[in-house]
Amino acid sequence: MVDSANSYSDRVSRLVGWGHWFAFFNIIAAMLIGTRYITQSAWPETLLGQFYLAVSWVGHFGFLVFALYLLVLFPLTFILPSRKLLRLVAVIFATIGLTVLLIDTQTYQNINLHLTPVVWEVLFSGEESAFTSDLQHLFIMMPLIFLLQLGLSEWVWRKQRKLSHKRIGRPIAAVFFLCFISSHLTYMWADAYFYNPVTNQKTNFPLSYPMTAKSFMEKHGLLDREEYLQRLEENKESVNLISYPLEKIQYNRRSDDLNILMVSVNNLRSDALNATAMPNSYAYAQQSINFTNHYSSSNDMFGVFGLFYGLPSSYASSIEAQGSSSVLFDVLDNHNYKFAAFSGDNFDDPLYSEIIFRGRDVMSKKATYDDQSAIQAWSDWVQSSGKKGPWFNFIELTTLDNFSNYDSVSDSALSTDQRLAADYQKSAQAADNQLATLYAELKRLELNENTVVIITSNHGTEFNETKTNSWGANSNYSRYQLQVPLFIHWPGKPASKYTHRSSHLDVSVTLMQELLGVSSNPTDFSSGRSLFDERTRKWILAGNSRELALVTDKQTTVLDKFGNYKLYDEHYKRLKDVSPRLPVLMQGLTELQRFYTKND
Repeated sequence: MVDSANSYSDRVSRLVGWGHWFAFFNIIAAMLIGTRYITQSAWPETLLGQFYLAVSWVGHFGFLVFALYLLVLFPLTFILPSRKLLRLVAVIFATIGLTVLLIDTQTYQNINLHLTPVVWEVLFSGEESAFTSDLQHLFIMMPLIFLLQLGLSEWVWRKQRKLSHKRIGRPIAAVFFLCFISSHLTYMWADAYFYNPVTNQKTNFPLSYPMTAKSFMEKHGLLDREEYLQRLEENKESVNLISYPLEKIQYNRRSDDLNILMVSVNNLRSDALNATAMPNSYAYAQQSINFTNHYSSSNDMFGVFGLFYGLPSSYASSIEAQGSSSVLFDVLDNHNYKFAAFSGDNFDDPLYSEIIFRGRDVMSKKATYDDQSAIQAWSDWVQSSGKKGPWFNFIELTTLDNFSNYDSVSDSALSTDQRLAADYQKSAQAADNQLATLYAELKRLELNENTVVIITSNHGTEFNETKTNSWGANSNYSRYQLQVPLFIHWPGKPASKYTHRSSHLDVSVTLMQELLGVSSNPTDFSSGRSLFDERTRKWILAGNSRELALVTDKQTTVLDKFGNYKLYDEHYKRLKDVSPRLPVLMQGLTELQRFYTKND
């Protein structure tokens, strides 16, 4: 019994020693594979940022691999004290781990996401693509990794005593421990003091959850709460920087200068443009270039952001933090256009002052509190300041924002949604009357022959057509909340009707290419393309700061920044047992990352 116990103790002791060294060499392997994350992430410019990158690289992979060893292989050492069996299990486990890490590096490189159950399900749903082929090729590495692990297992077993006699185990463990602690302490400080060169590295590595301790630091006098709140206000938009445009804008020869008047009839859904509700605008649209299958880039006010910038709403926080001007405005500046903007609610939404017109003295000095006064203020500006063109004007009409105030129907037999729809139609008629005044002013001021007039909306409006208790906007990405009218009076271009899908992201591209002589590839400055490009689109891009919506003919995929998704059919009914199409998902995620700088 004593011999047997000693034998068991000796076997376990030697297997534990072997396991530590086997884990150490796998830490080195994981670190080498992990260099792919470093090459695909922004290189920090500051010395402290570089220090954090180094210690987090060493500390994180050291902790990750050793923790897996302690949780899985160490307990098995006592259950399976057989040298061959335990080593085989360890080799298989290490092979799987390193293969998954390789796949994660490839996923991070292509879609900037780490593997999660949701991402794994999408990537290996069986749908073929160039990316899935690359991932499948990584599985070819498994036999090679397995053989290398077998060789490593045998080599460590033979050299175990020699390695132990060198007495380097404890210094190596101390290095990993110090790197791990240093990385978390550095991040704690950076998080409390908004030090972006460190905090921007939060998601570089998989399963990375850096420590924060603002409450602890405040309790022990290491952080002043008032100073922290002040820094919080100053750094409320701590965001990644973007390169916008990606390349310097190039020009070629252009046509004669034309004025540009852009009008947003807020809250106007596409089917409201009809001969009954809006006869004046319907007639005007028939005499213009009418895009009947047009979508806003957002289901909220940020549809206007897409209209001017040609970018998804997710870039808005970076644009605001950098103070970047719209490329469209920069091109208009280059051609000496005058600017002016008018609003039915005096530009009540801060989107205009903080992002779109930031740094530009363009908003009307004369207070305007309804659409009629906004149109009159525009007319006065044209007659006083717009005689020497060319000019770019923007008018925001807000009658439809408060359509429920019209109370046009008092029939108690009607349901709530029916009454709201009736009130909306009455409000649409009022908005159409205001637009009729605008059309008349364009004719009176003899602007029809030298002015491009664009009529559209920031987003649509829903009356619970999706049966999801959705009213108004900013609640889903159905066509009721995204599809809006777009019709353009363009001197020199005949009236026509386009039925292909188009987007707000296309408007600025079209103006720059067709009117302002820009020869640059649209991918350098926008996520859109020309409105007149009738090629079939794979998807329409919409979304807000939290989500991305990829709208196709038959499905809508709503994706958040963590890779979680929901899928809906053409009637916006939830599809629970269907995975999104990988090419669509890949292209959408790539578009959300394309303008973020990689070298800051």
